[in-house]
Amino acid sequence: MTTKKYMSLDSSVHKMHSKNKIDDAGQALAKSQFKSEDHEIESEVIFDDYRRAHLQPLTETTYILQGWLSEFNKQYYIAQRLKRRPQILRKMRRFSVRLTQLQDIGGNRIIVDSNDDVEALSRFLREKIRKTIDIKLTRETDYRMLGRDDTGYRALHMIIENAAVKIELQLRSRAQHHWAEAIERTSVIYGQHLKEKEGDPRVIDYFKILSFIFFELESHREPTPQDKMTLDDKRELAETIITQTRRGQLLHSHVNDNIIHTLMVVERSKKQFISNWILIFDWNSGQFVNWESISKDPIEAYSSYSSVETRYAELDGFEVVLVGSSDVAMIRRTHSHYFGIDGYDSILESLEESVIGFSTRKPLPSEARRVLHTLFRKKFWGRNSVSYDTLGNHYCKNVQNLDRALDALSNLNLIERAAGRKGIISLQSGKKEEIESYL
Repeated sequence: MTTKKYMSLDSSVHKMHSKNKIDDAGQALAKSQFKSEDHEIESEVIFDDYRRAHLQPLTETTYILQGWLSEFNKQYYIAQRLKRRPQILRKMRRFSVRLTQLQDIGGNRIIVDSNDDVEALSRFLREKIRKTIDIKLTRETDYRMLGRDDTGYRALHMIIENAAVKIELQLRSRAQHHWAEAIERTSVIYGQHLKEKEGDPRVIDYFKILSFIFFELESHREPTPQDKMTLDDKRELAETIITQTRRGQLLHSHVNDNIIHTLMVVERSKKQFISNWILIFDWNSGQFVNWESISKDPIEAYSSYSSVETRYAELDGFEVVLVGSSDVAMIRRTHSHYFGIDGYDSILESLEESVIGFSTRKPLPSEARRVLHTLFRKKFWGRNSVSYDTLGNHYCKNVQNLDRALDALSNLNLIERAAGRKGIISLQSGKKEEIESYL
């Protein structure tokens, strides 16, 4: 059993502010509509009081989860976070909800290896919650099978209640987390909040297809060659759109891993079970502006967080994050989109290449892969060949540069080309296994 250590949200914030007052403050800030200067100041104060009231129960919940997870016999990473102010206000505008209706202002992210481990973890947590009197499970939303209709996001969400405060547990596999971090990173590079369905639908569509491919791999099903080619097409289109609309200069960030070592040294000197950290990340340069360990006292921690948020605005390309963890090294896993950003131009390509499963497929330009798949599907082997004109005008008329694709296949000795570069074409006999490795 656990013991309550903190006053509930109802007994603290609601003593100072009524529910109607809290919702009125949220709406005024979300819409930037104030009755007077005093109303604006009052709305800011009420909003801060309400968000701050989530930090104590959230930290207590993290303590409890850490204790439980010590009995979970699989690898995991966990971190807590208080939702950023701009995210809260955008969500209120997007869904037309009241501030007191939001259930994810405080949240824990738990990452395990596989989707099967997510299932095992959810069973484990349900059993633990069933045996405690202080925490209640109020709702579950499972996005793993179908993904969200709008973006393809996949995870299992458990909404729990501690001290009258709703806290969201995000349970993700490594692949699901990789996808979520990638779309976050791409959103800032692109300048659009893709997870909130902003931006060109064709960029969002790429991430929906990518999510499906990840799901297939996690379900131990190899995506079809057609699925992979579709992903290649959508990736190239999305990359072109992002390149044409991106803002700022190229990101080159290879140093951020060193920061974790520095934070670990600070953490060891503190000797606290849960440490709170403020991370200030500049998306204009791909670098951390600052990072600092702050008091574990929720009032002091929130005061520092709110002050830094004011100084480093999202509109100027900064992201201010308050995270808590018993091991700062976990931040490298739970917030991986801050680390190892190579540059705008390779972001989508490197995303695909880094996924376990795609690493078994040999690299090949997407247009060459489309030609290779066509030849393979039509069984153009050896003497069963096809002319250059028929291939280009009939089977591969959507390939933009057929000559370049064929040259790439010739250089790999995957095709035969009789009578010159524009003669008869067929796949190399005896290379079926090697050819399949490219599909």
